[in-house]
Amino acid sequence: MAEAINEAIRHEMRRDPNIILLGQDIGAYGGTFGVYKGLLDEFGPERVRDGPLCEAATAGFGVGLAISGMPTLVEIEFMDFMTLASDAMCNQAAKMRYFFGGQVRVPMIIRTPIVNRLGLGAQHSQSLEAWLMHVPGLRVIIPSNAFDAKGLMIAAIRDGNPTVFIEHVRLYPNKAPVEEADEPIPLGKLRVSREGKDATIATYSGMVKPCLDAAANLAREGIECEVLDLRTLAPLDCEGICASVRKTGRLVVAHESVKTAGAGAEIAQTAMEGAFDYLQAPILRVASKDLPIPTGKLQDVVFPSAVDVEEAVRKVME
Repeated sequence: MAEAINEAIRHEMRRDPNIILLGQDIGAYGGTFGVYKGLLDEFGPERVRDGPLCEAATAGFGVGLAISGMPTLVEIEFMDFMTLASDAMCNQAAKMRYFFGGQVRVPMIIRTPIVNRLGLGAQHSQSLEAWLMHVPGLRVIIPSNAFDAKGLMIAAIRDGNPTVFIEHVRLYPNKAPVEEADEPIPLGKLRVSREGKDATIATYSGMVKPCLDAAANLAREGIECEVLDLRTLAPLDCEGICASVRKTGRLVVAHESVKTAGAGAEIAQTAMEGAFDYLQAPILRVASKDLPIPTGKLQDVVFPSAVDVEEAVRKVME
């Protein structure tokens, strides 16, 4: 997946000579997790620019470049540090098009990884996507595989709106067939990763594989689950979610962020509003516990697993 994102960025930088990259360690080092490898060699230091150890400044520079007509990709090394860049992204970039009656575009993307389950503790392991969903004017994209990551990155760059592109570090080495062509994937359209008739599991990012594993185990019991990979959280594919729930009559929502006020609450309410008459059981959420994430093995107690998803599905099937 890391290579697919690199390929998408490389292709778009060749297509548009105005695209600029900003971030810590993105030049000769190639990015904290290697996603920018080789881009400095091809495009040079004027377009691949190492930023200061100050996320607020780097994001602010990105906004300035974007509104001056230079599409900008900013890397924030850990999603936790989006808190430092939040004024530039949430209070400025997301609102500028509205401030100026559509006369200003802000073609800016912040790339930021979820770095959980690596034992790095409470300040380097958070999933904060629900915070970003709450900001009108922001796109929030969160792929689970290499194919989608490439197509969604191309779509995000061409969309020209302020976007947070969330990547999961544990997914970077995962392989999948990827088209060589530069085909964008429409934003706001989920993927049905597994067809089923008995229950819907809605998920995204690092929980897609555990949910597919859970669905495979449940199929041995005669329970056929439909697994939805949402791919984008803003815009959210409300109709796609509701169509699946109308089909199955049951919904489990799974994500790695904490449960309270997580993305799962919005997804569940979307199904309540659009498919309430079809529900045959209460909607259940599978999520991380509402705790600061500990270091080491203790984190296994906090994060959800495929077994947790299986138990939730069995409960809605009762």
